[in-house]
Amino acid sequence: MFMTTLYVALGGAIGAALRFLTGVLLIRVWGEGFPVAIIAVNVIGSFIMGAFVVWSFQKGMTHLNPFVMTGVLGGFTTFSAFSLEAFTLFERGQSGAALAYVALSVVLSLAALAAGVMLARGIYA
Repeated sequence: MFMTTLYVALGGAIGAALRFLTGVLLIRVWGEGFPVAIIAVNVIGSFIMGAFVVWSFQKGMTHLNPFVMTGVLGGFTTFSAFSLEAFTLFERGQSGAALAYVALSVVLSLAALAAGVMLARGIYA
């Protein structure tokens, strides 16, 4: 249990660093204002989660799940930040932007997860 906890912590550090770097890159490219970086990491993370969960079970590599799924992807995806961004947009009186942000984040993340599952199932079928 102790080693698994260390693997989760290491994965979380890696995921958080990747989230930060992705955010910096996307803000430089897209600009500030609408939280594109948060949407991007949630969609990318959801896609990877869908593909990885299938791969790990198909290949008997579920021992990697705490490191990858809880650690790396848990540190990379940002639904706590998602909630804050949605609330902040709403609080600023940008109700339409808040609604669009919530809808895009949820729908695109679910679609990306499904795409990852389908891709991995196609590869490992």
